[in-house]
This record gives sequence, C-alpha cells and structure tokens, in this order.
Amino acid sequence: MSQTLLDAVHSASQNWKNAFNSGDAAGCAAQYEADAVMHARPFGTFTGTEQIQAFWQNLINDGFSDVEYIEPSFEVVDSQSVLLKSGWKMNQAQGVIHKELWVLQADGSAKLREDDFEAQG
Repeated sequence: MSQTLLDAVHSASQNWKNAFNSGDAAGCAAQYEADAVMHARPFGTFTGTEQIQAFWQNLINDGFSDVEYIEPSFEVVDSQSVLLKSGWKMNQAQGVIHKELWVLQADGSAKLREDDFEAQG
C-alpha cells in the first residue's frame, strides 16, 4: 500500500507544481482538500480552497513562477497520509516547506490537508 500511496502523493505534488508554473491558481487549489489549512509564512493562514486559490492567484499575478522543490523528503505517516518536507525556490523567492500533509482520497488521488511553508527571500 505504501508504494501506491507514495505514487499518489508524487503525482499530486507534480500536478500542483505544474499548475503553479503554468499560472493556474485554480489548478493549485484543486490539489487541496476543501477545508485544508495553509500556513504561508509570513503572509498568514488561509483556510479552504477559495482562500488558498486567492493566495496563489495573487502570487501568480505578482509574477512568481518556476517553483522547484529542493531535496524533498517523503515520510509515510500511516496507510492514508504522507508528510513532505523540502526546500523550494522560484524566480522571485525561496524558502522551506515545513509540512505538506498529503492524504489519500477515496478516488485514489492524494490531496493536501495541511500546508505549512515559509518564504525566506
């Protein structure tokens, strides 16, 4: 089961990065559960896909793009969830992902339940 879970998380994470890099905030938000919580330091906390989509749309509108994860680590928490931690960089910023909690959905896909990251420049 853990390989299937990891495959779902790798795929969903790649879908999120592809959406962001193509300027698709709705596609970013679609990778989150409906009531997900995102802590975007120092910007604030955003709850639910509507607030999360608005946050990503603002960044995209401000010209941010080309996100890359740097040395991501994937830790299987249980049969339904994986914790991703990573450094990240993009064209105008960089930082750390402290916690992406990806949870397996009924359809076999993975979605973000918790997202906690920090911009450091």
